[in-house]
Amino acid sequence: MKKITIIGTGYVGLVSGAGLADFGNEVVCVDINKEKVSQIEDGIIPFYEPGLNELVARNVETGRLSFSTNIGESVQESEAVFIAVWTPMGNDGEADLSAVEDAGRVIGQNLTDYKVVATKSTVPIGTGEFIRSIIRENSKGRAEFDIISNPEFLREGAAVSDFMIPNRVVIGTDSERALALIKEVYRPLFINETPMVITNIQTAETIKYASNAFLAVKISYVNELANLCDENGADIHTVTRAMALDGRISSKFLHPGPGYGGSCFPKDTKALVHQAKERGVNLEVVKAAIRANEFQKSRVTEKLERLMKNDLDNKTIAVLGLAFKANTDDVRESPVIPLLTFLAEKGCNVRAYDPKANKNMAKLFPDVNYCSSIEEAVKGVDAAVVMTEWHEFRGMDLARVGELMNEKVLFDARNLLSPNELNRIGFRFENIGRSSVR
Repeated sequence: MKKITIIGTGYVGLVSGAGLADFGNEVVCVDINKEKVSQIEDGIIPFYEPGLNELVARNVETGRLSFSTNIGESVQESEAVFIAVWTPMGNDGEADLSAVEDAGRVIGQNLTDYKVVATKSTVPIGTGEFIRSIIRENSKGRAEFDIISNPEFLREGAAVSDFMIPNRVVIGTDSERALALIKEVYRPLFINETPMVITNIQTAETIKYASNAFLAVKISYVNELANLCDENGADIHTVTRAMALDGRISSKFLHPGPGYGGSCFPKDTKALVHQAKERGVNLEVVKAAIRANEFQKSRVTEKLERLMKNDLDNKTIAVLGLAFKANTDDVRESPVIPLLTFLAEKGCNVRAYDPKANKNMAKLFPDVNYCSSIEEAVKGVDAAVVMTEWHEFRGMDLARVGELMNEKVLFDARNLLSPNELNRIGFRFENIGRSSVR
């Protein structure tokens, strides 16, 4: 197996590094953040991801996985270097590649023998050539290297299984030598006959954006359908169930809610539109999905106001769920953010609970009263809003919740709860696209 350096110990870097080590490679994950590296070495993972603690610990114990802040030395000793740094959204949706550029510079300065440089970060189409030029400029011809685009397709909350048992691996390269090496890196997946898409670098870079943008479009479409169902008396659950029976459509991402969020879809859709615009291409469908998603977030506040009969001022509201989705503590671009902003403007007293994301949301909204349980959050409130699809919320005791609240008023923005049960207990409630189910 191969000696590998992963530059970046964030979500993608740490999951990828631990996964590649589990495949039998010798992996060192490097980062300039000394505090973060020290915490990981102490067994403290800086974010919540099911199964990751165990994966990291197992491979540290075997000696296949280690951590360092000495990027140059790690690069020199490796056969393959994976760039897994954060590429945040810059102006006009353009991706900020400053961290990628820094990584390329360090790799070039420490290029002592042949290496494969693989990009895991989500980067604009054409970044492979950009990285090649940075490395070439800084290596000054000391050694040969090849560039590979190897985008990640990790779902937060299921990243470990997505890496270990992927539905496909995309490898973009123009070098047979690099391809041979990367096949060794992913040898267990080749043996298991995991689908491999081997193509050129530009196509691999495009696949990542195309996939995320398509899923974002699908979410926005079903949310718009749900809004129509609210107005025409149809039930969105029955509509989507019937749609999913068509094999061309499938049931994935046909669940209406308060809009998509997280670190990928908002950033990647805007980056794709920006890249297309630079090349004279107008992606109207993706732009419409972005607009629809922003509207869906405002739809939450409109529905809550209507449910509260336009009397929200100074009310006490419970917000159940803060992460942008279940099984993560990630609040980046969470649909809850505009809701909390709106409630603050109304002078509401907010009591919030999330199984994992309280701490992260408190950095953005320190004045919210963060609770440690559903019961603590709903006690004495005038209304409750369910915003994240945690299983804990699906199974909550609605009778007990109703007893604890001042008023039995609930907005289920994820359609987790039974309308029949809410009716039976005497709740006044709203949901997404199920106005006929009362």
